[in-house]
Amino acid sequence: MVTDATESVTTELFGLDGFEVLAAADAGGELELMIETTADLVPCPGCGAVATAKDRRPSWVADLPIAGRPVVLCWVKRVWTCKHPLCEVKTWTEQHEAIAPRALLTARAAAAGVTAVRSGSTVTGSARGFGVSWHTIMRQVRALGRPQVQDPDRLGGVTAIGVDEHAWQRGRAGRPTQYATGIVDLTPGRPARLLDLIEGRSGTALRTWLATRPDAWKRQITTAALDPLARVRHRAGRPATRSDSGPRPVPCMQARPDRPRRRPSPRPTRHPEPPRPQARSALPRRRLLRRRADRLGDRAWQRLEARLTDGDPNGEVTAAWSIAQDLMAAYAAQDTATGRARAEQVIDHALSCPVPEVARLGRTLRAWRPELLAYFTTDRATSNGPTEAINLLIETSRRAGHGFRNFNNYRLRLLLAHGATTCDHGAPTDQKAPSQVRGVEPVIP
Repeated sequence: MVTDATESVTTELFGLDGFEVLAAADAGGELELMIETTADLVPCPGCGAVATAKDRRPSWVADLPIAGRPVVLCWVKRVWTCKHPLCEVKTWTEQHEAIAPRALLTARAAAAGVTAVRSGSTVTGSARGFGVSWHTIMRQVRALGRPQVQDPDRLGGVTAIGVDEHAWQRGRAGRPTQYATGIVDLTPGRPARLLDLIEGRSGTALRTWLATRPDAWKRQITTAALDPLARVRHRAGRPATRSDSGPRPVPCMQARPDRPRRRPSPRPTRHPEPPRPQARSALPRRRLLRRRADRLGDRAWQRLEARLTDGDPNGEVTAAWSIAQDLMAAYAAQDTATGRARAEQVIDHALSCPVPEVARLGRTLRAWRPELLAYFTTDRATSNGPTEAINLLIETSRRAGHGFRNFNNYRLRLLLAHGATTCDHGAPTDQKAPSQVRGVEPVIP
């Protein structure tokens, strides 16, 4: 037997204003609630007279889960009629702003589904939680997400950008690998966020995107952090200061001391000797060579010096290690002017180094000298590290979704998840303060 108190508790648990719960039942693992509106006196939309109920018409829609169970609402809509013979409006079916006509989800359920997708959940996982199909949730993501992505205020206040590409669709038989270029907001003083995603990784694609931006927006971009690749040198255009991705040359230089010891030995042309088992190298290990000198303890210093003395008679590894340490010290300098001067010395020393591997890297650093030194002239505001962090989040979303086939859906999903947009469409505006659970005696009617 269902009492009035039980119905009141069920309606309060349901929590949708303007409705009351008439009955509840278990329907194949789902919780089905029969609801109706609380309106008693309904005016006629034509003449304003009080209408009378003529019939009822059921309509099913999914709602927010309750206690982890999908909820299906059976809204018993009332068909109203106006009895005045001169009124042009005869009959109509009641409507409510919380449930749109012919909708499969309530407004709050649709907003919650979009919020779950923005938080990193997949569309399939969100649809499974509501007991609906993938297409139902994706329609809501498009309907509620596109106005947020297309909002011009979302790109406001940007003074620095980072550009990097990634493979969003792996190649297979008959289809090459598809790439996308991400544009990240690197404005100092606020977290990095994804501004836009462009299909392709050519300079033409980026210039086309920049051409669609207003001139005032392009004038406020002062710096652009790029990867040290020749094909992206002219992507950001002018007047932005092109900069390399901050301390990116450090790992490249750290790998140089290990190159000479891995250099293949010359092969004899005649009568080669049988291969002999290679003895353990007397040179320092790779991990020890890549550590900063100011972070080495006494034992590590002794081990490094002993191994360099025994295993590097020509001094090639020692020379590469010294230049790598100078470059790390340049980026670790507290004063940007001092760091810039040290970086210039590292480029000159690398060019004149007799070690071929270091000299080759020195030529690369010379070709990118203005971009490398811009890291210090912009007060370290042009590091592309946040862009790499956004790429890692993008890769996580792509793996969680088990790949994507539609670039438009891919772009929309990533901009909602990593574009720092707001999702307040359809969300309830009046939030009740949570009541205390402990220390309060229950009120039993």
